[in-house]
Amino acid sequence: MDSVDCRKTAEWLNNLEQTLNGKTPDYLVILHCEPDHSSSAVELLNKYPNCKLVTSAKALPLLKQFYNHFDFDSRFLEVKENEVLSLGKHTLTFLSAPMDHWPEVMVAYENSEQILFSADAFGKFGALVNETDDWACEARRYYFNICGKYGVQVQNLIKKLTNLNIQTICPLHGPILKENLDYYLNLYNIWSKYEAETKGVFIAHATLHGNTAKAAE
Repeated sequence: MDSVDCRKTAEWLNNLEQTLNGKTPDYLVILHCEPDHSSSAVELLNKYPNCKLVTSAKALPLLKQFYNHFDFDSRFLEVKENEVLSLGKHTLTFLSAPMDHWPEVMVAYENSEQILFSADAFGKFGALVNETDDWACEARRYYFNICGKYGVQVQNLIKKLTNLNIQTICPLHGPILKENLDYYLNLYNIWSKYEAETKGVFIAHATLHGNTAKAAE
C-alpha cells in the first residue's frame, strides 16, 4: 500500500523483503502520487518485475511526469470508483477522494478486516509517543494545512465512509487508528464544515512590541 519517500527507500525495501520472507508482491497500490508516498515505487517495481501497479487513471500521468524514466504503461492496472480488487481472502474496494490533498487521491477499504487505507485523510504531523498524547492537536494543524480549503470534497468522502463498517484507519501520515473511531470521524466532519469544536470567542491580533497583545488579552 503506497511506498515511502526516496530518502527511506533502502530501509523500506529491506523491511519489505524480510516481511515477505521469500515471497514476491503481486501488486503495489498507489493511492496518492505525492512523492513522499510514491518516490520509491519505481525501485520496488524494478526489484519485483511481476508486480503490477494499481492506481487510478488520474494518477498515471502524474507518475509519468515525476518518474519519466520508467515504463508505467506495461505494469499499470487501473481501478475506478467502487471497483473491487480480489487478493485472495482479502478484497480492496476503491473510492475516489479528489482533493483530499491532490486531485488523483483514492482511498481503499479492505472488507475482511474492515480496514480503511485513507491516504492523507486522518493524518497528523508527527507520531504518538504514548497513548496519552493528544492526537487532535497535530491532526487539526495537519488538516488545515493540507485539506483546509477543500471542505466540500472532504464532506463528499465522509458521506461515502458512512456506508462502511470501519474498524481500523491506516493514514499515510501519523499513527494507525483502532479505537474510538467516531471521535476522529466527528472531528473531520466538524473541520470540513468549518464549524467550531467548542463555543467561544476568538480574538486575533498581531503585535510587534507586545502592547497590542496586552490590549487583546
